[in-house]
Amino acid sequence: MKVVLTGFMGTGKSVVGRRLAERLALPFVDLDDAIEAAASMAIPEIFASEGESGFRRRERELIASLANRGSCVVATGGGAVLDPENLRNLRIGAMLVCLVAEPAVILQRLGGDARRPLLQSPDRLARIRELLEQRAAAYAQADLSIDTSGADIEEIVDRIMCHLRLEAVGNVDRVP
Repeated sequence: MKVVLTGFMGTGKSVVGRRLAERLALPFVDLDDAIEAAASMAIPEIFASEGESGFRRRERELIASLANRGSCVVATGGGAVLDPENLRNLRIGAMLVCLVAEPAVILQRLGGDARRPLLQSPDRLARIRELLEQRAAAYAQADLSIDTSGADIEEIVDRIMCHLRLEAVGNVDRVP
């Protein structure tokens, strides 16, 4: 079983992913952390030296390498699913879960975090809304969408676990 968490920055992918992996006793892969480790530099440094295209290339290569990986929980970067090749690779043997939140909640969670290159704007809330609108169709491709705005981590993990159990039962029922 592979679970891939996607969604906008600040929706809880990393924290929910770690907790879900613990509950499922599976390895956890945070793509942003893995990209930073492979590049030996932080994401803002990658953006500064290679631009967004360099970051996306690194992201695409890492996702391709995970495509046939066995059971694990993966937290993607917020823009990973915008690339159709990434989306295809992330779906291989996986349930895709999109975590969403209200723009004001995202802004509050991110605060003044300067490590977010795509949010370097005088009006961060407007920028969040703009990016969410641009990404809506890609995020809608998920098998399950969960609004994390007012939910705590355990509630979110419980909902994913419930969906996994229902999927497992559904799959058993379809066996001839």
